[in-house]
Amino acid sequence: LIMSPAMWKWTCLVSHLLLSTTVSPLGRQQPPHPKRPFITFTGEQAEGNFNHLVVDERTGHIYLGAVNRIYKLSSDLKVLVTHETGPDDDNPKCYPPRIVQTCNEPLTPTNNINKMLLIDYKENRLIACGSLYQGICKLLRLDDLFKLGEPFHKKEHYLSGVNESGSVFGVIVSYSNMDDKLFIATAVDGKPEYFPTISSRKLTKNSEADGMFAYVFHDEFVASMIKIPSDTFTIIPDFDIYYIYGFSSGNFVYFLTLQPEMISPPGSTTKEQVYTSKLVRLCKEDTAFNSYVEVPIGCEKSGVEYRLLQAAYLSKAGAILARSLGVGPEDDILFTVFSKGQKRKMKSLDESALCIFVLKNINDRIKDRLQSCYRGEGTLDLAWLKVKDIPCSSALLTIDDNFCGLDMNAPLGVSSMVRGLPIFTEDGDRMTSVIAYVYKNHSLAFVGTKSGKLKK
Repeated sequence: LIMSPAMWKWTCLVSHLLLSTTVSPLGRQQPPHPKRPFITFTGEQAEGNFNHLVVDERTGHIYLGAVNRIYKLSSDLKVLVTHETGPDDDNPKCYPPRIVQTCNEPLTPTNNINKMLLIDYKENRLIACGSLYQGICKLLRLDDLFKLGEPFHKKEHYLSGVNESGSVFGVIVSYSNMDDKLFIATAVDGKPEYFPTISSRKLTKNSEADGMFAYVFHDEFVASMIKIPSDTFTIIPDFDIYYIYGFSSGNFVYFLTLQPEMISPPGSTTKEQVYTSKLVRLCKEDTAFNSYVEVPIGCEKSGVEYRLLQAAYLSKAGAILARSLGVGPEDDILFTVFSKGQKRKMKSLDESALCIFVLKNINDRIKDRLQSCYRGEGTLDLAWLKVKDIPCSSALLTIDDNFCGLDMNAPLGVSSMVRGLPIFTEDGDRMTSVIAYVYKNHSLAFVGTKSGKLKK
């Protein structure tokens, strides 16, 4: 058998990532290990669905965000502390919430669904944001879940009016000599006048400080935020951006999204609504959000398109996978799960694919796009934000890997899709979550499925 270099690279890549059986030196398959019982934890209340989980990397303690509860668990899932977050009298139509001013809407006992759970390591606190009162957050001491603060008296304190647990994603950017920043991305549920879809906020050292969650920058014309224009809703009435994952790497913050758009199918004169998965990138230091760029991402195998993003996770390449990909072992790799097609966000097909992206390759595509736009080529290609096509403007400047934009040619969209490398497909039991890490130079991925299976 003679393999081309490309075929050999592909074969090596698949063998490094997917080890499904253990084989003895003589080639016989060894018997499976005896099943060991899983350690389990059950919440206190029947309605208390678990929404988010974070692990303190220093202590191994587990923080669990549930409906009306925050739990602190030991590494063997014993309850250490419980903090109650609800229910309380509320109405989602009250803006600002009734805790700020009287609301004419009827108030009813309302559950508090945990929408975001982040560990702020520098200040030794937990940021727990819920669905009550338009998405205000509590700051809890990690040791005992004592409430350090609960900012609610400014409009900046209401982060999201969506009452679903998967509607908000936050990324903390930490500094040694100044206050940290919190990048918040949220679905807006038709309320763009109240909530920016993405923004950067101040994380003050004092949990009760007046400036907690204030925009990093805000004046009459410019702010550290992106709002969905009302004109967009006239074109796509149910438009929203759904944030699936977020992370920081190098000088940038990234969010992976799913959003609707209107396309004209080949040979058709009418447009139809589909969903497009996009990566959003922002500079950490960009207070005016001039660095905002969107890139479509997807995956294809054997002629089948996988375009509906389900989950993602950032990992390192590791020495063996890095050689197959032609990158360094410390390079960032995105493990992603897509389901087939791009039409039905809420009823994704069971066919799904696990794909990987080299983050450097995506950044190179963004740099190419920035360079071409600043040569005056093409349009900004961001239909939902600009509604109409705006031509790129020419400017003589050098655009390197860390270019953070100017108040021209921004925000910017990349029109051509970056395709991931398909590693594994599943046709009957849709993959819904993924996590990955490097062990003894090998890249390992764990995937969760719709039916509750775990694949290694």
